Amino acid sequence: MTGTSKVVVIGGGYTGMLAAIGVAQRAKRVQVVLVNPLERFTERLRMHQLATGQHLADHRIPDLLTGTGIGFVQGSATGIDADAHIVAVSTTDGRASLGYDILVYAIGSTTDTGAVPGAAEHAFTLNSPHSAQRLADHLTAARDRTEFLVCGAGLTGIEAATEIAESHRNIRVTLLSRDEPATMMGAKARAYLMAALDRLGVSVRTGVSVAKVLPDGVELASSEFVAADGCLWTTGVRVAPLATKAGITTDEYGRIITDATLRSMSHPEIYAVGDAAAISQAYGVIHGTCQSGIPSAAHAAGNIARQLHGGLVKPFRFGYFHQPVSLGRKDAVIQFTYADDTPRRWFITGRAAILYKEIVSSSPITTFRLSKRMAISSRVLASTGGRRNSRATLP
Repeated sequence: MTGTSKVVVIGGGYTGMLAAIGVAQRAKRVQVVLVNPLERFTERLRMHQLATGQHLADHRIPDLLTGTGIGFVQGSATGIDADAHIVAVSTTDGRASLGYDILVYAIGSTTDTGAVPGAAEHAFTLNSPHSAQRLADHLTAARDRTEFLVCGAGLTGIEAATEIAESHRNIRVTLLSRDEPATMMGAKARAYLMAALDRLGVSVRTGVSVAKVLPDGVELASSEFVAADGCLWTTGVRVAPLATKAGITTDEYGRIITDATLRSMSHPEIYAVGDAAAISQAYGVIHGTCQSGIPSAAHAAGNIARQLHGGLVKPFRFGYFHQPVSLGRKDAVIQFTYADDTPRRWFITGRAAILYKEIVSSSPITTFRLSKRMAISSRVLASTGGRRNSRATLP
């Protein structure tokens, strides 16, 4: 391409931030604009901490972008005209239209509260700092012997349940799930995790399916009513229908289907990364996780720079490395994995695992700062990032 190319990145989470910084650092004659609803950067890996009243560092997106030349627009993308190459954005000042030569689609995903009646109205989620703070306020106001349910025993549900049980000893926490917790882990790591749940007093009920969420509990598919003073929904995945409405090829979850280079199958000027992308590898479609999302963002940035410089774009290859899980602030377990995310023999627990998990949770901010000075390959980044998302487990 000749002249100055315009690259618009929608979504300022882990993947969108890294993609924007990566393009600005690697490409010449490029104007990069990042669009995100909030000015404050959301550390999704720490939402369970925020939900229990812990104070998180206040990272501001404009500060993280200082020195990159990236323009920041605080607003929500409301539409994409894929033929005209325009993104419609709703801002606090009104509406704006952003033209692009290349679009990076990094809007992420949220927990699906629409699949079960009452979940959207009555359940808490960890979808945003606001929703996590609502849960924190609810837990702080809880009376003695409060009953609280966590629906979904994937790793997000486990981290939230252990955090709540450790921080609020007056609250009895119950995990509800169809499947056993942490089935993706090896037997020994899983046994350690189950022992931690027991030590913290978290009850586990498996083989159950939630049919309805009510203000004072949940109704199971068996018609049994489980009373509770609150419910956290951690299962299911939902991607905003932005791409589908624009006529871009998506899968049944609303994720953009990409080719091997992370470009949209129907609109090659659009790159999709992270949770909002359906990225296929030899072992299947990558599941939603920071561990895979950050390398996909770095790879997309590299390919965009190659494309703008007239080079050949490269296929994305990714293999999983670990499953880091915090068990409150005083314990953790790290399961190391094969590339397809099946468990290896090795795992670590206790203080070493706590330190490991904290390094993992802190690594994205460090990566953003390093990426402003140097190009970091997706292969290096594949060994960092967060735990597997819980969305494969349905209550």
